[in-house]
Amino acid sequence: MAHIDFLSPIHRATKRDYLGRVNEFPKAEAAKIAKRFDREYWDGDRRVGYGGYHYDGRWRAVADQLVEHYRLAPGDRVLDVGCGKAFLLYDLTQACPGIEVAGIDISEYALGSAKEEVRGHLRLASAAELPFGDDSFDLVISINTLHNLHCYDLDRALREVERVGRRDKYLVVESYRNEEEKANLLYWQLTCESFCTPEEWAWWFESCGCTGDHSFIYFE
Repeated sequence: MAHIDFLSPIHRATKRDYLGRVNEFPKAEAAKIAKRFDREYWDGDRRVGYGGYHYDGRWRAVADQLVEHYRLAPGDRVLDVGCGKAFLLYDLTQACPGIEVAGIDISEYALGSAKEEVRGHLRLASAAELPFGDDSFDLVISINTLHNLHCYDLDRALREVERVGRRDKYLVVESYRNEEEKANLLYWQLTCESFCTPEEWAWWFESCGCTGDHSFIYFE
């Protein structure tokens, strides 16, 4: 899988106080709240999630790059695994009018709060069991989702991405390259279950037969 980074500008635009995150609120309690993936996670207190996740157009630059790099055209089908409120899917429809989009997520709250323009194309489902036929999509993306799975579901999800994608895939997961980044990741994350170095992620991709491209989110 080729490494292609479309996400770093968005990730680095957020300033993070790692020690504050782990000290200002009981971390175990924050994780329990976050893993419900309900209103508190998406639109509640910043200490237990996004602190308010609203459409602001930040994903349009990523959408433009995806359209250009993967040469998306009207009629192409794109699936977002772990779409959340589907802001990126909406921006994809604006960047390439005429494409067909679909998204899945385990959060009923996120799907119910999604952009109205794409809400009808979203389903409540697990990444480990995608409700689509083989080779259904020209591009399958999954951004900041797969690291939230335990290893047994991660294995199934990676194989599912490969099964439903007939052409391109783009996966983004959290990772770490050294002990400082590992500590920062542990301090900041609330929902992560699979903590892997880039080399370990490469092992996962190869073991599950994943093709396509990937990128990593580092907490520097």
